[in-house]
Amino acid sequence: MQHTTTVLPKDMSCAGTGEMYGLCEAIDTLKKQGYTYNLVPHFDHFTCDEGKLQLYPNDIFFDQVLRFENTSDPDDQSIMYAIRSLIEDDVKGLYIESYGFYHDDLSNTIIQRIQECHQLRQKYPHPSGTGVALKS
Repeated sequence: MQHTTTVLPKDMSCAGTGEMYGLCEAIDTLKKQGYTYNLVPHFDHFTCDEGKLQLYPNDIFFDQVLRFENTSDPDDQSIMYAIRSLIEDDVKGLYIESYGFYHDDLSNTIIQRIQECHQLRQKYPHPSGTGVALKS
């Protein structure tokens, strides 16, 4: 199975810096790039397609992690994960988590996978300066 790399435009990847569009614009951009599934968190995995598909940490790659901060409303803060399946062709989706008091509890395995993917993106950056140049 071969996946293509998805890259946000450089101005879309600067979340929380004042250089970024809002969360809605980022969602629209990623949906146009194929991230169409709504990923639902469970403690140690994500589901999509009304629970028909379960994705565990070793089955997914975190292509983008974007943080959104609304300076006028501290309660309006979130992190968006652009995630693709490594086992199912064409399954790419978004998971949006608010942080602070109302965040989801994710397992240590999922958190470790986020960190692993971050390290891979740092080690093998996409030539545009965003995304990851890896193919799985």
